[in-house]
Amino acid sequence: MFNSGRLSIARKRRQLTKKTLAEKAGISQLTLTRIETGQTQEPEEETVSALARALSYPVDFFYLEDCEELPPEAVSFRSLSSLTARQRDSALSAGVIAHLLDDWVTQRFNLPQPDLVDLRDEHPEAAAIALRRHWGIGSKPIPHLIKLLEAKGVRVFSLSESNKNVDAFSCWRNGIPYVFLNTFKSAERSRFDAAHEVGHLVLHLHGGASGRMVEREADQFASAFLVPRDDFVATVPVVHSLEELIKNKSRWGVSVAALTRTAFDSGVLSDWHYRELCKQISSRGYRTKEPFPMKREGSVLWKKVFEELWKDRLTRDHVAAELGIPSDEITSLIGGLSSEGNHGSNPGAIAKTRLRVV
Repeated sequence: MFNSGRLSIARKRRQLTKKTLAEKAGISQLTLTRIETGQTQEPEEETVSALARALSYPVDFFYLEDCEELPPEAVSFRSLSSLTARQRDSALSAGVIAHLLDDWVTQRFNLPQPDLVDLRDEHPEAAAIALRRHWGIGSKPIPHLIKLLEAKGVRVFSLSESNKNVDAFSCWRNGIPYVFLNTFKSAERSRFDAAHEVGHLVLHLHGGASGRMVEREADQFASAFLVPRDDFVATVPVVHSLEELIKNKSRWGVSVAALTRTAFDSGVLSDWHYRELCKQISSRGYRTKEPFPMKREGSVLWKKVFEELWKDRLTRDHVAAELGIPSDEITSLIGGLSSEGNHGSNPGAIAKTRLRVV
């Protein structure tokens, strides 16, 4: 039977209003509304085909079982003030498609099990130290954050949104943690976003908390998780100039702005000196273009999954066809994580992702 919920997901994913979709499909807005709300349970095949063409989705997608939609309160969006409802709904719909892909892969492979801990009662910086201790990485720099997260059972996906309003978001589903990253941003900012979302996963568990305080706590967690204070002070005990921070930022894989903030929070910079360095960062354009940018990290997990699938001559197109989704959706979800970064000099310090075919 026709699944009206899937029509709503596809429309939101393409960021189309009902009026726009109706015009593209050559039907009335009233007809579309009746179909999407379930009042018309079995629309004519010609109408469904027109909608599928307008959305660039396979017809089969609209006749499959219900999807678990992501309610806005189940995830953490950072820039709610600049995020439009259409952008939010599109990102949430991307999450729905990611869950379909993850379920398909989980049925065929034994993926790493989640290894996060509940740190809701901890201060953000203490929580970062606790998680590092739990994962056995101490105060060492993290050369490949996405690889680490995937090894600890976090499913990492990319967002192909060509704007900066959707920073990143995360959620829990059936005991599995998910992180979605906007790869439109710099590699350094994506790393910070990923750590920020891990903060949400362990500090807030998406229990309905939101607002500036919650986002500030996730920022504090990310900063301490990526740049442990004792390692920073041991490496950069004194900061005389912005160049010193630029020279050392590659050690931790963070932006010069983030490292400057860490220097201030660690007591290495005075309030006056911190403000002066922030002015220099802005005047040099480092808020939008990172000096000596690092290479973007790639996903180890998704690379291995599709290498194993290719052994059976299964491509992304085959997977998309089985899921009834456009191939471009899979590209959107993992394409931004396909480049293999090699930041850092000690990749063996991070636990390797294990992948076994079921």
